[in-house]
Amino acid sequence: MDPKWNDNLPIYRQLRDRMVALILEGALPEGDPLPSVRAVAADYRLNPLTVLKAYQQLVDEGLVEKRRGRGMYVSDGARRLLLAGERDRFLHDEWPQILAVIRRLGFSAEELFAQTPALTHPAPPPVGGDSKDN
Repeated sequence: MDPKWNDNLPIYRQLRDRMVALILEGALPEGDPLPSVRAVAADYRLNPLTVLKAYQQLVDEGLVEKRRGRGMYVSDGARRLLLAGERDRFLHDEWPQILAVIRRLGFSAEELFAQTPALTHPAPPPVGGDSKDN
C-alpha cells in the first residue's frame, strides 16, 4: 500500500478503498486475516481510531467479519460482492465520463484496442524452460 494520502477524501475512506483493492486483487483472500489495527496504524503513522473506522466500514459492508479475540477476517463471498458492486459503480459513475472523453477525442474502438495489445493480443506461452518435452 502506498502511504501517500489524497487530501480530498478522508483517510479512513482511502484505507478502506485500499483494503477493497487488496481483496479484489486476491492479495487478501477470503478467510485471511486483515493486518492488525495496531500494525497498520504504526506502518502508516495513523491514529488507530482512523484504522478502526476503515475496518468497521468493511464490517458494516459485510466484507470483513470480526472474530472475538482473534481479529478481523475477509468474509466468504467478499470478492464476489465487491466485484458486483465495483462493476456497477464503474458502469454508472466512471464509464460515462470515459466514454465522453473517447467521443470528444474521436477515437474508434479499433484505435483504442490497438493501444491495448495485452488485452486484445495475449502474450504467447513461453517457449522452453519448464516444458515437459525437455
